[in-house]
Amino acid sequence: MFKLVIDANILVSELLRQRGRELFNNGNLEIYATEKVIEEANHEIAKRIHKMMSTGKCNSETGVFLSRVAFQTIETCITVFPSSISSAIYIHLGDEAKERIPRDPDDWYTVALAIHLNAAIWTQDNDFLGCGCPTWTTDTLIKHIKRYFPDNF
Repeated sequence: MFKLVIDANILVSELLRQRGRELFNNGNLEIYATEKVIEEANHEIAKRIHKMMSTGKCNSETGVFLSRVAFQTIETCITVFPSSISSAIYIHLGDEAKERIPRDPDDWYTVALAIHLNAAIWTQDNDFLGCGCPTWTTDTLIKHIKRYFPDNF
């Protein structure tokens, strides 16, 4: 079982892809996110779908479908942890997390949650490299799942 804290860039891009939605539904993955990441993803998904529709890459029916499926996937496949100072159970790790990701301190929530859960980070963002938590890219994760869990992908 893989325990992964997802970064916003992966969440947005993979929610809009069939392969990504299949990954989110893979029984070998436990996927977690901070509320901050979910808020950022919701905003970006709406923006991307609007752009896809305005450039003719999809029609409004497909846009509505993608939006609905993306939000359903978040609700059913991702455990969301609050980001507010008063209710985040990983908040005490904030200073350490900020030190571990100096190039983009706004991502400290993701690092702190990964530390708290003893989990890896699913990301394409190089700012997470060297943060002290394992990182997985989507391509590497897919290859690993296909190799070790071929019946589940």
